[in-house]
Amino acid sequence: MSDVRAADYVGFETGTDDAAERERFAAIVEHLRPECERVIAQYEDARSALLPILHLFQNEQGWVSPAALRACAQLIDVPLSVVESTASFYTLFFRRPVGRYMLQPCRGVACIIRGAEEQMAHFRERLGIGHLETTDDGLFSYEEVECLAACDRAPCMQVNLEFVYDLTNESIDAMLGEMRAGTCAIARRTQTSPPRRTWIIQQDSGKKSAGAQDVLSPDDPGGIGDRSGKDMLRRIERDPELLLARPTRERLVRDGVAILDGEAEKH
Repeated sequence: MSDVRAADYVGFETGTDDAAERERFAAIVEHLRPECERVIAQYEDARSALLPILHLFQNEQGWVSPAALRACAQLIDVPLSVVESTASFYTLFFRRPVGRYMLQPCRGVACIIRGAEEQMAHFRERLGIGHLETTDDGLFSYEEVECLAACDRAPCMQVNLEFVYDLTNESIDAMLGEMRAGTCAIARRTQTSPPRRTWIIQQDSGKKSAGAQDVLSPDDPGGIGDRSGKDMLRRIERDPELLLARPTRERLVRDGVAILDGEAEKH
């Protein structure tokens, strides 16, 4: 596990080179370091600890800041790009600050049948915001999500990942009132930075690559025209530098064409 120092960080909230911010974030790292080390020790490969460590930083800051991404990369000794691609893949990692209460009503089929559309419209009217938006006071973030697998208690939602069942307009009003008054039983999220109107980063939600098009079989192991994958493995045998550039523990790649030849003989 690499050492993480305050000097390694540009300001973790604003992106500016601010010494006070670097020191503040370094204190967060030192606070989390014992738990990070405990988590990393559970795995043969430190990279397997990436998700729980990202959660640790998010629980501490309320979001996964740019500096947290860099800290995770250093703690488990992987490229920053690996951490960024992982954090951007999972929607429960917030790479911009969010509200104290993350309100996530379910819009799955069972909930819709049980009236969820009315409840979602009621949320939007009461909060004055839409899907994927945060209120101006930073108290509420609102996201309409896919099935939460609590269909027997539809319509349902999660608040800061805590389930709330059997929603009605009246129960929603009561819940929002308790949250505003600070008397809600569900704990508020940590909030170390003021949220913007939305926490969504545009490049995450824009157009994606169309993938393989106009090909015979993009699922062939070695790519187009290499149904068995043998050609791919022979290329690796001829040029081992390919594995140095992108290491792997895959048995098929490590042991080479002999595996495929042996499997073919069985059939």
